[in-house]
Amino acid sequence: MRPAVSGGDAFHAEQVADAANKANPERAVKPANAAKADNAASAADTGNAANTVNAAYAVNPAGAAKAGAERMAGGVRVAVLPSADEAERHVAALFAAQLRRKPDSVLGLATGGTPVGVYRALVAAHRAGEADFGKARTFNLDEYAGVPPSHPQSYAAYMRTHLFDHVNLSPDRTHLPEGDADRAEDACRLYDALYRYYGPADLQLLGIGANGHIGFNEPGFVSATGGTQVVRLAESTRRANARFFGEGEQVPAYALTMSAGRILQARSIVLLATGAAKAAIVARALEGPIGTDCPASLLQLHPDATVVLDLEAAGALAPERG
Repeated sequence: MRPAVSGGDAFHAEQVADAANKANPERAVKPANAAKADNAASAADTGNAANTVNAAYAVNPAGAAKAGAERMAGGVRVAVLPSADEAERHVAALFAAQLRRKPDSVLGLATGGTPVGVYRALVAAHRAGEADFGKARTFNLDEYAGVPPSHPQSYAAYMRTHLFDHVNLSPDRTHLPEGDADRAEDACRLYDALYRYYGPADLQLLGIGANGHIGFNEPGFVSATGGTQVVRLAESTRRANARFFGEGEQVPAYALTMSAGRILQARSIVLLATGAAKAAIVARALEGPIGTDCPASLLQLHPDATVVLDLEAAGALAPERG
């Protein structure tokens, strides 16, 4: 039996923000029509973390400056690094700095091709004594429906391969939706209850799909009220993810994912995008109107969001004024 699909109706960005605020008033999300004021304290903290990366991960600060370093777009901080490798290391530095500030941080994690370099850098940082995961707790955004954690293409297996098996993170402090649960809706409720108990995330990592999805929140199907939910994957998403599956294997049609409203409750968000193929959708998300036709544009509502790009992914952004 196919799992029920949540989010059949599209919601306006204002409703997503309002639902996030009601669920967690301490983390007020900016309304869509609010003035986009820069958070100076958060910007300074981000700058300090970026400086950390120079020593811990050998990022060239001169190169970062030439690439434009930090700017604003759509009320979101944008850090542009010269290469994908340096962008990944920059994001890893933000997570390492978060763990130093708050060892028992709740970390929101993502999967796919984009974060692999981030996790590689975090493993290196851990081995160098720069990142201690011993008291941290992690929550992943999503998991394929009907896929057990032992399956090599499950996101549980992905996280073990790229991070969990290589750092001092206890398995009972790592959380992903139970993709192979008998009742996906029950698994969603359980996962959401866990997140509401331990969360929200102190720092949430995001990627961006070619169609603008975050997590598996697809364009036009963004829930303002849901927590964790079952969603049908867009065909473009399934095609993009087919490269991770073996020949003859079908990419699952459904997934369990945190809603956009739940993602926006994170205290801080960092979205990483690299490569020219992401340039157009990055520009749409940061400089276009806020709307559920591009879920990543909802980051413009968040009070502490940073987008980290390489030069190619930043290629379609409007030239900085002044």
